[in-house]
Amino acid sequence: MRTLILQVMAEVAENADCILVDDINDSTVLLESGLDSLGFAILVARLEEELGRDPFAEMDEVVYPRTLGEFVAIYDR
Repeated sequence: MRTLILQVMAEVAENADCILVDDINDSTVLLESGLDSLGFAILVARLEEELGRDPFAEMDEVVYPRTLGEFVAIYDR
């Protein structure tokens, strides 16, 4: 899942003319990764297309991930 997320992040960044930070890891703060809020909305939409589901829409109580590790964990559930 992590590989897919990183791949789609890179594609979104390229299409949005954003530059991702060099060393993205579990502790990377999403807002400091190089994608802006529109980029993250596109990322979630693209992942929904790829996976056929949106884990954020499935949540009883919406959680907003702060780090990449938290973001990946949501998709791993």
